This record gives sequence, C-alpha cells and structure tokens, in this order.
Amino acid sequence: MDTKAFKRSLQHSENYHRRGFGHQEEVATQLKSEYQSHLIQEIRNSNYNFQRDNVTIRLAQAFGFCWGVERAVAMAYETRQHFPTEQIWITNEIIHNPSVNQRLREMQVKFIPVTDGNKDFSIVESGDVVILPAFGASVQEMQILNDKGCKIVDTTCPWVSKVWNTVEKHKKGEFTSIIHGKYNHEETVATSSFAGKYLIVLNMHQAEYVVNYILNGGDKHEFMAKFAKACSSGFDPDIDLERVGIANQTTMLKGETEEIGKLFERTMMKKYGPQELNQHFQSFNTICDATQERQDAMFELVEEKVDLMIVIGGFNSSNTTHLQEIAVERKIPSYHIDCVERIKSNNMIEHRELTGELKITENWLPEGEIVVGVTSGASTPDKVVEEIIEKIFELKQSVAMV
Repeated sequence: MDTKAFKRSLQHSENYHRRGFGHQEEVATQLKSEYQSHLIQEIRNSNYNFQRDNVTIRLAQAFGFCWGVERAVAMAYETRQHFPTEQIWITNEIIHNPSVNQRLREMQVKFIPVTDGNKDFSIVESGDVVILPAFGASVQEMQILNDKGCKIVDTTCPWVSKVWNTVEKHKKGEFTSIIHGKYNHEETVATSSFAGKYLIVLNMHQAEYVVNYILNGGDKHEFMAKFAKACSSGFDPDIDLERVGIANQTTMLKGETEEIGKLFERTMMKKYGPQELNQHFQSFNTICDATQERQDAMFELVEEKVDLMIVIGGFNSSNTTHLQEIAVERKIPSYHIDCVERIKSNNMIEHRELTGELKITENWLPEGEIVVGVTSGASTPDKVVEEIIEKIFELKQSVAMV
C-alpha cells in the first residue's frame, strides 16, 4: 500500500479535520479552569523551589503537558463543542492520563471497544465523528474509518508524524526501519504501519543482539522467535538487515535512541566499509523536543539534594516511566503515581514499579524537614501535580501537630 498517497488523499477529504473548529478561545478558558494550577504557577515563579513549613518542593524545570498534548486535548474539547449531538468516538486514550480520559467520557466521547486484543470498529457508523489521539492511529484504522464515511479529527502530534515521514523515506529507499520502541505501544503500532520492512527493538540489549546477528549470523529460528511480535510480515533477518534506517517511539529515552543509532552506524560501517555506509544506513533526528526537555530537566533535578522523588503520570505513560528510570538509576527513593489517591497516608503510598507492578510502600515520607523532588510526564495536568503536592504538605503538617 502507498501509505503516503493514502495519507495525502485522506488529508484532502472534506471529512478530515486537523486544525480545530474555531472554538479556541472558549476551549482555552475551559482547559485553564480544569487543568491549570495557581500553586504550580507560583512554584514556577519561585525558580521552581517552594517551601511551606518543613517541606521544600523542588520542581523539575520542564514537566507536565507538552505542546502536542495540549493541542490534542484542546482539539478533542473543540470537537465536542462543534458536534454537540453527533456520536463521537476515539480510537485510543487521547493521552496517557486517567483524569483527562475520564473527563472525555463525561463529555460523552466513547472509546472504541477492544475484543480479544482487536478494536471493534463495527459499532462505528457512517457520519460518526472519530478522534485520532495524540499517538496517532494506524493506516489500517484510518482506512476503515475513511471507508465508513466517518468524520475524522486528527490530533496526532506533529512529532509523531515526523517519525512516520522518516519510515516512509526508509521504505522508499528500500531500507528496513529499526524502530526503538515498545512493539505494543499505540504510537509504535501506528508508526510501523507506515513502514515497509521493520524491526522493533526495545532497548540496547535487543539492539546488540541484532547487530551481532548482522556481523556474525546466528540461529534464524531463535531470532524470529525473539522478535515474532516486533517485525513486519515476512521479515527475513538474513536479507532485511542489509540496509537499515533508524526511527523511534518519540517517548523513549533520548540517550538510548542515540546510542542505538550509533551502534547500527558502527556496525554497518564495520561490515560494509565507510565508503558504502550511506548505501546501508540512514538516520534522521526523530527525538521529540518535549520528551528531551523533560528528560534533561530530570537529569538536572536528580543532581540536587532531594530526600525522595515523586514522578507523576499515567501508569501506561512511556515518557513518565523513563523519568522514573532516571531517579531509580540514581538510587533515589522514588514513587511513580498517577493521582493523589495513591497516597494513602503519611506512612503508606501505592506506586508503580519499573516492572509494571503496583506496590505499597510503608513509611515513605521521612520525618522532620524534607526536600521532595517532583516531576510529571508530558500527559499530566498541572492540577494533578498540585493535588499531590498539597497532600504532602497536609500529611507533614498533621504529623507536626501530633
């Protein structure tokens, strides 16, 4: 399928919308009241340091809603205003934040149901409005919706679209796209649908396995078993790894994506020689600015003296998980939570481990004066950050009064 031609055709359709509907001002007022925070603004104005009683909050200098997320949420709100009576669907969570997705449900935006791991588009009817979330949607999903005659509202982040353009360049040059990402993440599913041949690697360990196969060969059956869910149909590692291009899920760790790219570049140079490198390797910068800024700010924050770190974001948020990784690597007591309700008391907190498991930790909040580092993922509203900071203030104050 010529995905580029399909996308161009879709974008010229009268049923396709990606620029909003002219309700920006009223939606901006609504979003400000629902998601912004006076306290967080006050902390920003105080050079990201704020003290109340015996608690000092050190806030990362880049955190929370990114431009792409703000745009997606605003477009979803505009869609509801512009189509007040139509049935509105969304193909995935608009962003990975439970409070924002719950708010859409309250606005009567329905989520496409999933049966046995597959989305059921049979309940979507011609004329229904369907929102594509910030992560994008696969070509196949767009085609189904277009064929049904749905009105499509595309909130895909432009940084994600940039990656799609990259894998289409790989396809045009008959390069296999090596995608650094999680094979079952919505964004990577969408990106791979625009690629020709592709292989998805989760981390440096998997990348090293692949480059070892490129240089030394290996057990093809073992290779295919390892990447069974993470490669294109008919993938053959003996043929399809001769020409490779690098792409990524935009929320992965910037440093790791860069290292994986350099690893493949060195590998192809070693195998084919410097003069043939461009015939066997392609690389374009597809690292999202917002993800990079939040990671850089977290690296700065963990260098400061903090007694513990609170990382706030959806449990299925990839960029939030990577922020948590930075704290864990520094061996700082760190708790990834998605909402204030995870804080049960001053001696009990429910949080997500890097393994994905939920854990309850007791005596998590130290006595006496403390410094708490705080950051949040790109899908987290300031209001949620405020609620959690206020809860910490409240718990510490109640202990001090006892």
